[in-house]
Amino acid sequence: MGVSDGTIDPQVRIGHVHLKVSNLERSLDFYCGVLGFTLTQRLGNDAAFVSAGSYHHHIGLNTWESRDGAPPPPGTTGLYHFAIRYPTRRALAEALRRLNQAGIPLEGASDHGVSEALYLRDPDGIGIELYWDRPEAEWPRTADGQVAMFTRRLDVAALLREAPAP
Repeated sequence: MGVSDGTIDPQVRIGHVHLKVSNLERSLDFYCGVLGFTLTQRLGNDAAFVSAGSYHHHIGLNTWESRDGAPPPPGTTGLYHFAIRYPTRRALAEALRRLNQAGIPLEGASDHGVSEALYLRDPDGIGIELYWDRPEAEWPRTADGQVAMFTRRLDVAALLREAPAP
């Protein structure tokens, strides 16, 4: 499977997302201060790159075309949301605790069978999904073995109880 049969190589991964933001400091406060990413590089007051761990960057933030700008109006095309995958349910619970401490509201919280997800917006109104994947052996499947995702309400209080003490 892969290039020879016309499909993408199955080892391809989405490496990072680069976001247009209106205020770099405010965005760094959110992505580093609230979510806990580490600043890996900064280009003056115009751009910054943040990472989880030692990767060069998972998220780029820039004001090159958007300084003091407004979010796109509803009903227009663009990014719906991007997703940040946490390695464990406990790590997602820690993220929820940090959001609660910072007063960041959730727009939704769902159990998708294959994953559990929290939905919110960053200071520029960009949609973010924070989630963890259940082990593949636990994914719901149809009788013929296809993945059978669904959307149910996530018990946010139960998730929060799994967060480590601050």
